[in-house]
Amino acid sequence: MVGGDWRADADQESRLRPGQVGSMTRRGFLSAAAPAAMAAARTRPNVVLFLIDDLGWRDVGFNGGEIPTPNIDRIAREGVRLGQFSCFPLCTPSRAGLMTGRSPMRYGLMYSVIRPWSAYGVPPDERMLSEVFRDNGYQTAIIGKWHLGHGHRALTPNRRGFDHFYGHVNAEIDYFEHTKLGGLDWQRNGKGVRETGYATELLGREAAGWLARRDRSRPYFLYMAFNAIHAPMQAPAAALDRFRDVADPKRRTLAAMLDVVDEQIGRVLDMLDPDTLVVFLSDNGGAPGQGSRNDPFRAGKLTPYEGGLRVPAAMRWPGVLAPGRVDAWMTVLDVFPTLTAAAGLAAGRTKPLDGVDMWPVIRGQSAGAHPDLFVACKRNETADFQFALRSGAWKLVQTVRAGVVAGMELFNLDDDPREANDRSAGERDRVSRMAAEIERWKKLHPQADYHSSMGEHPGWVAPADYATLAADYAERAPSGR
Repeated sequence: MVGGDWRADADQESRLRPGQVGSMTRRGFLSAAAPAAMAAARTRPNVVLFLIDDLGWRDVGFNGGEIPTPNIDRIAREGVRLGQFSCFPLCTPSRAGLMTGRSPMRYGLMYSVIRPWSAYGVPPDERMLSEVFRDNGYQTAIIGKWHLGHGHRALTPNRRGFDHFYGHVNAEIDYFEHTKLGGLDWQRNGKGVRETGYATELLGREAAGWLARRDRSRPYFLYMAFNAIHAPMQAPAAALDRFRDVADPKRRTLAAMLDVVDEQIGRVLDMLDPDTLVVFLSDNGGAPGQGSRNDPFRAGKLTPYEGGLRVPAAMRWPGVLAPGRVDAWMTVLDVFPTLTAAAGLAAGRTKPLDGVDMWPVIRGQSAGAHPDLFVACKRNETADFQFALRSGAWKLVQTVRAGVVAGMELFNLDDDPREANDRSAGERDRVSRMAAEIERWKKLHPQADYHSSMGEHPGWVAPADYATLAADYAERAPSGR
């Protein structure tokens, strides 16, 4: 089923305004769903978290995209659409924030991604969401892309709360060869596996098998982190043929890749028990140069504008969450505290979280103020750094060139979600205050030598099998703050 076409700009703008708790279809929710919610609170739900890679705002049907995504749309239709969900503008920071509930700036992972030659990752003393589920008796599995550290065993999924891991550790792989820079990057629980098939379909097969074999006396947490629709842009011939009428070759390949993702999501959805909380997210905005669409928002992946930060998102829990839409601002840092609260779990000894519990907001009970969000990004080694601070409806974007602030832009997302009207000239005091907050935040970076290196080390050669790269961890990784 193809989504709507956003016929009226005025209607589109009304859906994008921050700070609203779903005035469209949330009325009457409390009286209708409270008994079910109270009953569900006495049990622990299964939790399935779908994370899609580089999915743009308008790549999905439920946001008006032309690519059919019936199973993704099913989550949104049967659940709660999160109309204003923000991530970081690239892979590793978003995934780190998702798993820890803490800003990746605190442990050195904000500026770039973990590269194949990187020996670091999310420090072991950062408690992960998977560890919370495991420690509360859940079965846990990650199927798909890790990208949070592979240079030491203590950084790998099976040491970070996941009973089962199947997939790859790098940012991307060849979808058919399952390699990165010539080395095999396809493993199951720390052992490389050589298999034939398209990666996305293999992930769906693994998830189905894991769900079929699980212990039905215990709840589970399944984290399905698809590599698609990240580059390299590759799709099976049959999927490409289904989109042969799409004129733009990049869009055609992206559509075919997303079609396979949607098919595998449907495969998993059909196996779920009713008492399952399903979460659907992208890790950042889409890459326009690879055929993705983020309109009506500005720019895309690797930028601090809304096209890079605002992503398609939805949650479904039959009998607990009534279908509707919530437009309160939420971020990827909120997932950790929100899911633990929804499942009624004790988080244990965690460092102070930057995310907040948004479960009352999602259930239509509260619309409290959200903490500020700080963002940093850099396209490549020679590009400018860009920082952003969002505080309520206001957003400041700072461009730094060769260590010197080269520009400031200020937007009010209530009035201007497209970020077309720079208000900095008329809001000097606000710009000054927000810029000072950005400078304070930059100082959180724990060590100057502990952030992503974009260039490989001299003489570095990819391993034959990335599963063998993780040496025994020597307890030397720096801690976050």
